[in-house]
Amino acid sequence: MTTRRFNWIALISLLSFAAGPTGFSQAEINTTLQQVARDYTQRIESATNELNATRETIAGQKIPLLNSMRAVEDRILSLQAEVGALRIANGELSNEKAVRDSESNAQTANIAYLSGLAADTLGSLNNTLAPADAEEWKSHIEELRSRLDPTNGKPDITAVAETAELAVTRIEKLLGGFTKTGMAVASSDHSLIQGTFAFLGPETLFVADTNGGPAGPVRSRDEGAAPMVYEDTGWDYAAASALMAGQESTIPVDISGGKALQLQVSQGTWVDHIERGGPVGYTIIGLGIFALLTSLLKLVDLRRLSVDLPSVIHGVINTIAENGQTAGEKALATMRGATSRDLYTTGLRHMLKPKEIIEEHLHAFILKERLHHERWLPMLAVIAAASPLLGLLGTVVGMVKTFTLITVFGTGNAGKLSSGISEALVTTELGLIVAIPTLVLHGFLSHRTQKNLSLLERYAVEFVTATEDHKVASKDSA
Repeated sequence: MTTRRFNWIALISLLSFAAGPTGFSQAEINTTLQQVARDYTQRIESATNELNATRETIAGQKIPLLNSMRAVEDRILSLQAEVGALRIANGELSNEKAVRDSESNAQTANIAYLSGLAADTLGSLNNTLAPADAEEWKSHIEELRSRLDPTNGKPDITAVAETAELAVTRIEKLLGGFTKTGMAVASSDHSLIQGTFAFLGPETLFVADTNGGPAGPVRSRDEGAAPMVYEDTGWDYAAASALMAGQESTIPVDISGGKALQLQVSQGTWVDHIERGGPVGYTIIGLGIFALLTSLLKLVDLRRLSVDLPSVIHGVINTIAENGQTAGEKALATMRGATSRDLYTTGLRHMLKPKEIIEEHLHAFILKERLHHERWLPMLAVIAAASPLLGLLGTVVGMVKTFTLITVFGTGNAGKLSSGISEALVTTELGLIVAIPTLVLHGFLSHRTQKNLSLLERYAVEFVTATEDHKVASKDSA
């Protein structure tokens, strides 16, 4: 409709233009209009036919397309159902994977626990092996250790079962008991002795081949060193030899499992204890000996510094004040203190001289006694103060040695570390042992010495006073 209206308008415009200046006639215009109408009628019929043909074509293709679309929709529904099923299966697989992972982790933890337990068993077994018995077991133990702790981090679970079998075999062999020849070191003189080892459960015994040789329990020492036999004097050599021959015999048993013997050996003698202190310990012992000798010397000096009691001195003083020099010399016989008697003897010798001279003589006597009896007392004070400091020095030296050993050997070897720790503790102990008695002796000797010297000074003042009283009385009587 729109196309036809547009064409008619164009036609009318064309005719109007033609009717203008060109001078077309009405007949020509009508003829042209009829021709145009016929052309458009044909075009409309052709377009109508084409439209009908297109509709028929669409109608013919619509049904197959609908069928194809329905088939596609059915396929989509089928695929959606398959996707849902796959999602459900994927969820089930994820859950099953989580369960399997949990079981795998549990199995890994169990394997790690069993491997660790087997490694501990091998370590305990290795520690209980005597050097004479180690050759038979050591290679197998090392092989099992390498399988339990391989370089790739995956332990061999079969090695756990073999470790258990090895431990059972070892226990069965120990329970049955067996003997083996070898060398041991005597604990008495550290000599190397040929003999026979008897492995009886947790205990290992040794009997020397020669009659009269040591026989007793055996304890392992450092790795590679021959075991040490501790002679049991209560175990008869004949009974020990009978045991080694497989005959019925009595055996010594350590119910502490070797702990009592190890404790006894580790304690040692007092000489061994002092040797653990090292050079610093010897220095402290030297100072202690010097302090002891000095204290004995000062005790002897203190005994010589004998001073009478004030009650005895008062009688002598009264005699001098009343009767003079001659009576005073006789009164000196009543005095038992040698030092106080010497003091008054010096005073009576110069009694008739002026007061200042008497005081100087008495002061010189007291000063001489003070210098004699106070000598070496400061040295005791120095030793009492220096000994704990030396003990602290030994502690520092021992700890430095301990840390050096830790750097070299690590913290796993306690035997290597014990030397440094022993030196650290023993020097402190020795320093206190020397310092405490020295401090007590210094205090006692200083107190007694100062007390006696103070009494001498008092008696000197009283003597000067008595001589002045006698002089005044003599002038008054004259």
